Amino acid sequence: MSDRWTIRGTQFANCNCAWGCPCQFNAPTTHGHCEAIEAGHIEEGHFNDTPLDGLSYVMLVSWPGEIADGNGSEQIIIDERADAAQREALGKILLGESTAPGATHFYVFNSTMSEVLETLYAPIGYEIDVEARRARVQIPGMVQSRTEPITDPNSGQEFRAGFALPNGFQLTFAEVGTGTTEVTAGIELHLSGSHAHLASLHMNQDGVIRQA
Repeated sequence: MSDRWTIRGTQFANCNCAWGCPCQFNAPTTHGHCEAIEAGHIEEGHFNDTPLDGLSYVMLVSWPGEIADGNGSEQIIIDERADAAQREALGKILLGESTAPGATHFYVFNSTMSEVLETLYAPIGYEIDVEARRARVQIPGMVQSRTEPITDPNSGQEFRAGFALPNGFQLTFAEVGTGTTEVTAGIELHLSGSHAHLASLHMNQDGVIRQA
């Protein structure tokens, strides 16, 4: 593999599982199937000599059963501001190409797909505050997704929880929130009050870059 790339920024995801998402612990999904949105923003990045700074993306995924059983569908949406070289580069990263086998969740997810829909290019509005457990992504006419803190039903106060995955292929630590998503693209999503997590994004062709 000759391609070399690095991306660093932030990411958040909203899926149909209960808060905490058993998938993060190699347990069966809450409802026996998985559907999710992931959004990310690259603060600094490159693919070989192509800069990726300032670009955002959205990844839509859906499986009729457990992820490991395959037969999934996937669609990516890339920031329309990306030029031709950046679009090609991000497409390769997000679809798990130019990546060591099994090194990133992009690779692992793509390996379970039986359908990869046409990549879309659109204006992506992206806001996130990882520590505050708040995020929002908007694509006019296509995607509305937001994450907010979980509220303690006893005190009415914001409740903070998270999970650590020291050897994770997507992240090493994530804050957990509650998410709501409406998507009308090649994959449709209708999620409300379900699991969401927010985290730093830092990886390359060999996987997550861990702090020394």
